[in-house]
This record gives sequence, structure tokens and C-alpha cells, in this order.
Amino acid sequence: MDYNTGFYCFFTGEGKQLQLDVHKTLINLSKYTRISKLEVGRMTFETIENVLNINTDAIMTLAMAAVLLVIGYFIKNKLTILDRYCIPAPVVGGFLFMFITWIGHATGSFTFNFTNTFQDPFMLAFFTTVGLGASFALLKKGGVLLIVYWLTCGVISIFQNTIGIGISKVIGLEAPYALLSSSISMIGGHGAALSYGSTFAEMGYETAPLVGAAAATFGLISAVLVGGPVGRRLIVKYNLKPDENENFATDVESINADTGEKLSGLDIIKNVTAILVCMALGTMVSKWVSGLISMSFPTYVGAMFVAVIMRNLNEKFRMYNFNYPLVEGIGDVMLSLYLSLALMTLKLWELSGLIGGVAIVVFAQVIFMILVSYFVVFRILGKNYDAAVMCAGLCGHGLGATPSAIVNMTAVNERYGMSRRAMMIVPIVGAFLVDIIYQPTTIWFIKTFVQGFGG
Repeated sequence: MDYNTGFYCFFTGEGKQLQLDVHKTLINLSKYTRISKLEVGRMTFETIENVLNINTDAIMTLAMAAVLLVIGYFIKNKLTILDRYCIPAPVVGGFLFMFITWIGHATGSFTFNFTNTFQDPFMLAFFTTVGLGASFALLKKGGVLLIVYWLTCGVISIFQNTIGIGISKVIGLEAPYALLSSSISMIGGHGAALSYGSTFAEMGYETAPLVGAAAATFGLISAVLVGGPVGRRLIVKYNLKPDENENFATDVESINADTGEKLSGLDIIKNVTAILVCMALGTMVSKWVSGLISMSFPTYVGAMFVAVIMRNLNEKFRMYNFNYPLVEGIGDVMLSLYLSLALMTLKLWELSGLIGGVAIVVFAQVIFMILVSYFVVFRILGKNYDAAVMCAGLCGHGLGATPSAIVNMTAVNERYGMSRRAMMIVPIVGAFLVDIIYQPTTIWFIKTFVQGFGG
């Protein structure tokens, strides 16, 4: 039976050969498109146009990320240079797999298609645990340093946009692409890059989403590569040590100390339930705030602040046996898996969007962040151990994302000692407070330098 007969039967329903005809038609079509398929457990292997497509469901994607995380720790322990320069373990494993997928793309031989369901929930869970660790007693301890760091980050975001626009004027790059390569993608990350990129695309800048995604990808990669080494260099150069006698560290230990009580199964369930409830309520709060301010408001910010409220209400009313070491451990796992998922699924070939003037701008942003952290911010924050660790965190959320900042600081802490002040202040500023300055000033830059924006 030929194609015309098969499709005639399909559309008219004539004869009893309907299913057979359609089946034969699909078989014939598959010969032309060269499609073959094999299912193995939770993975599907398909050959399409001589390219092997490896499709993984959510569970397999997560399992691969976990394995890469373990491999990252193994490699980091074996290669002392990685530990010496405070390169995080999730970065090691994630980068290894990134290059594997890049080889497949470059050779046209294979590609991975992931179902990355868990990345956002893990990020949400991590920031929720950060909120649960923030007693009001600790927030007060942040004091002036928190405000100084917040304002410093806000000023840096303005300089990032200024650098982008300044370079664009010199090399003739259009303003939307310059701004997408500045604080929008460096501080806002992929979400902001997609949001603003889509707006610019509607205005006629068709490649704006691609430029935004490429700049954000470059920023995220740079953030986890330069943050640890910057912090390490400051610590080694000035021979900095954690201040074990500092009242802040003592207060943190006492406020979040393990009571020594053995947790029952119900206690563990209650702690986990509190995390999940904060995640759910926080998502609702973020959606409400988004509608109120008419702009995107990160869901993890809402979850973090709901968690802060939950923690402090529990301190007052003792609703359940809160256990900080347990919550902190859950947060560490969520953060590591989040970053492993994020890096594993990055597509290096997206960086092809970084061409010409855009590439110049993003390289300038990385150089600026390294220099301003090392020579300026370190001194503003006090030239001590906490300041060095916070500079590592600044490189993380100033170029990539707040989880990158935490991973950078964790890598430094694991090698040189804990900076609890940095671990409390940086997530709060990077996750939310900096947006209070960065978002309005970025909109001002857009309205000033992009023709036709906002009518």
C-alpha cells in the first residue's frame, strides 16, 4: 500500500486496514528520518539522523548528578591543587560531565536530554534551611556589616551596568545586549536573563534570549571558578585565621547548638515537615509579592523568609523539637545536588552566543569582579578572615547565583575554618536584599539607553 492510500484510509476511516496502514506509514517514515529506539530502565536511547539521543527521566537525572558529586569529591581529594585553590566538589564533577556532553555536541555523535525536575525544588529547600538557621538573635548580630555588604553589592551592580554601557559605546554594541551581559545575567542569573531577553526580543532584538542565556551560563561557570581562589589568595597573603574568640561565633554556636537529645523518628519527620511547609508557603508568598510589585520575585526568597518566621515562632512557642545540625545537613545535601544538577545540564555550546562585543563585556565583568573583590571590598569589610570569605561569596552571587556563593564559601571554610558571619550575611544579601538596589537601577539603565522600552 502506498503513502496516498494509507493517508486516505486514515482521514476517511474507510476499510478495516486503518491501523495497519497507519503503522506501515510510520515505519516508512522512520526509514527516511532514521529513527530507532531502545528503552533501558529509566533511560531511552534513540538514533535520530545518525545522532544518538540519550533521554533520562527525573530519577535517572538525579542519580547521575549524585554520582557526579561523589566523583567530584573523589577527584578533589586526589588532586590536591583543586583543594588548595578551593574548587568545590560539585563543580569538579559537573564540569567533567559538561565536557563530555560538549564532545557529543561538537562531534555530532550523541546528546543528552535531561528531565531536570529536582533542580528548582532542591534550591528552594536549601534556601529554606538557610532561613531556618536565622534566628532573630543572629540577624541582630549581623549588624552594621550586613548593611555595609548589602550597599556594597548594590553599588557593584550599578558599576556592572555602567561597564556594559561604557564598552557598548566604544565598540558599537547595542544597549540591550550590553545590559544582558551586565547585572541582568551576572546577578539575576538565567531567570532574569530569560525574562529581560524575551522583552528585548519583542522589541526587535531577536537574539536577546540567546545572548542572555549565554552570558548567564558564562557567569555561573566563572562564579564557581574564581570565587574560591580569590578567597584563598586573600587568606594566604594576609595570613588570616578564623577568630575563635569572636563573640559572634560563640553566639552562633550557642543559639544553634545541638541539644544532645536523641531525635526520635517523629522529631525528624517534624523537622522535614517544617522545611516542606515553608517551601510551600514561601512559594505562595513569592507569587503574591510578584503580583504586588508587577515583576518576578524569586520563589526561594519567599521560602527563606517564611522559614525565618517559622524558626523564630518555634523559639517562642516550641511547636516542635528544632534541630539545627539536622537542618543544616539537609541543606548541605540539597545545595550540593542542586549545583551538580545545574552544572551537569549546562550546555557549553550555548556560549556561542558570546561573540564579538558581548564576549568583551562578559570578560570585563569577570575581571572587574575579581579586582573589586580583591582590592576594594576586602578592605571595606574589614580586611579580616570574614571579609576574605565574603569576597569568595561575592564572586559567587555577583557573577552567577547565590548557591554558587555558598558553595564557594563552603570550599574555603572546609580548608581554612568556618566563617559563620559570612555564611549568614551573604545568603541574605545575595538572595534578596541586593535585588532592592539592582532591579530598579537596571530598569533605569534600560529606560535611559534602550530606545522604545516602556513606551
